[in-house]
Amino acid sequence: MTKAERAALVALPVAVAVAAGVAVAGSQGGNTVGGFPVFALCVVLAFAVQWAAFVPAYLLQSERFFDLTGSLTYIVVTVVAVVLSAGVDDRSALLLVMVLVWAVRLGSYLFLRIRRAGTDARFDDIKPSFLRFLNTWTLQGLWVSLTLAAALAAITTTVREGIGVVTVVGAAIWLVGIGLEATADAQKSRFRSDPANKGRFIHTGVWSWSRHPNYFGEIVLWIGVAVVAVPVLHGWQWVTLISPVFVILLLTRVSGVPLLEKSADERWGGHADYEAYKARTPVLVPRPPRRAAPPGPEGAA
Repeated sequence: MTKAERAALVALPVAVAVAAGVAVAGSQGGNTVGGFPVFALCVVLAFAVQWAAFVPAYLLQSERFFDLTGSLTYIVVTVVAVVLSAGVDDRSALLLVMVLVWAVRLGSYLFLRIRRAGTDARFDDIKPSFLRFLNTWTLQGLWVSLTLAAALAAITTTVREGIGVVTVVGAAIWLVGIGLEATADAQKSRFRSDPANKGRFIHTGVWSWSRHPNYFGEIVLWIGVAVVAVPVLHGWQWVTLISPVFVILLLTRVSGVPLLEKSADERWGGHADYEAYKARTPVLVPRPPRRAAPPGPEGAA
């Protein structure tokens, strides 16, 4: 057993334990089905879907449906939460729409991207290892559970309140976030589809305001979801506000930004145009460009 496989063996029960803790907290004062908390049932479902999808993925040594499965899990889990919760109100319906719109848009974008590419280099060293590949799918279950936590708590709770100012503010924040994320993804797709941009980096549009505007949009939209959920949270359910915190840490400290910054530095580090782009453009939080980005002979998306 390799060092990476031993690490995966440790990470597996830790991921499940963390999700179980959030499930217990989020289930307080929530709806139940047959005496079992709906919130906890949704967390179990999130992991079950990943483990079921892992079997054919491992046998076929394919990661093509990894991102799509994650997005579908968000949809299935949220719909189940709404269907099994009594007294569904406007807040629950709003949260359902917010999650569905985000999941459908991002899931289709990621699936089409890997379909064009044919493979995802992140999985090249992971797929052959049963433990490491299983751990990757398990962590996706944790990702779904923690990211959805605040929304699930608000949907499954027995506490109901009408739409107020806080909810409207949360929805507005979500709109800004998903708008920015969708715009950034669309601009990058157009950039990559142009053969003239092969081997170059995108530094126009919202990408001149931030080196990772899509991730900033992702963070903002989940903050919006949490704000919409806040008015009906109580007791241990406040733990579910880990949702936006988890997204921030995941994208800025674990995957997302660190991995892409490293990859970009390896490809274009030392190139004058890329170094100038880094110097004038914030890593994450958008800021108006100080001056027009000069066209560079190289760069990347």
